Amino acid sequence: MTKKVEPKGDVNLRAFEDKQYNCLVTNDLNNLAGLKQFPESEKISKKWFVLRDLKRSNANMPAYKQLDALNIEIFTPMTERIVLRKGRKIKEKVPFIQDLLFAYSSKETLDPIIEKISTLQYRFVKGLQHFPMVVSERDMDRFIHAVNTDNKPRFYAPEEITSAMCGRRVRIVGGALDNYDGFLQTTRGSKVKRLLIELPGLMIAGIELTDCDYIVLT
Repeated sequence: MTKKVEPKGDVNLRAFEDKQYNCLVTNDLNNLAGLKQFPESEKISKKWFVLRDLKRSNANMPAYKQLDALNIEIFTPMTERIVLRKGRKIKEKVPFIQDLLFAYSSKETLDPIIEKISTLQYRFVKGLQHFPMVVSERDMDRFIHAVNTDNKPRFYAPEEITSAMCGRRVRIVGGALDNYDGFLQTTRGSKVKRLLIELPGLMIAGIELTDCDYIVLT
């Protein structure tokens, strides 16, 4: 079932999917993975784990579909690209970063799944080989909500952002991004205002500002 979330107060996104959006946050694509469905019983230790999918970009069953079939809530920003399917070039939404996805679950649930899917791995904190990376719920929900306010968000890896791309630091008042803060994106020759919103250390999204009341310098 499609579920839209209004930007009031704390944003809490669970089981969230719509084909008009530019990321996938869902656990509704059942029976795609060819694996036994894993019962979701624990509530306490769920976190947003950062994972790596080692499959080819044109794989029929990428990890996000396999996890979804096991009732694991996942998030991966999507972008439209030309892909080759059965000898034909078609436009298709694919993950922005092929080997990066996020799973909202417990480590106790994910461990046996990752052990079984040889192309799926945890991303580990640099310098701590046995400490999986996690993202706070606040940061993840904030990023997901922002991405879904823009029909065509622009995604960047952290190393792609240069000082020339970052304008003044601002806070947004009103609209879908009310109370968001970040740097205005500077694009030569463009009148479109975009806010750079970071998922710390992992990716950045440039979100168009269309319905805010004020942009306040901070």
